[in-house]
Amino acid sequence: MNSKPNDIFTRFTSTIAMAMGHAWVFIVALVILIIWGISGPILGFSDTWQLIINTSTTIITFLMVFIIQNTQNRDNMALNLKLDVMMKKMGLDKQDLLEAEEKGDKTLEHKVQKERDGAKRKRDGKKDN
Repeated sequence: MNSKPNDIFTRFTSTIAMAMGHAWVFIVALVILIIWGISGPILGFSDTWQLIINTSTTIITFLMVFIIQNTQNRDNMALNLKLDVMMKKMGLDKQDLLEAEEKGDKTLEHKVQKERDGAKRKRDGKKDN
């Protein structure tokens, strides 16, 4: 098998992100928290008891940030690719639109407002006819 490390990581993050989005994962997490909470009085609310949940949730959160970010980056690239192809097929070849994801926030906000103003003027012009 000739898999690149990126391919393995992509499959791993996609699988984990998909699995973590299911209701059963929430239920399992909730059950673990309930068991942990019930065990508090039994274990005397010890430092170790608190450390277990704090460490576990910190590690899981830390790792999930990277998994979610990787998945979002890949989804965003795929979406941009699809939109670029559709824009080219439709003859919308304004270079600033094709490269919009590379622009800064202020530039994008200005362009969005400009497009909204143009659409409003066009809509208002049709109402007069």
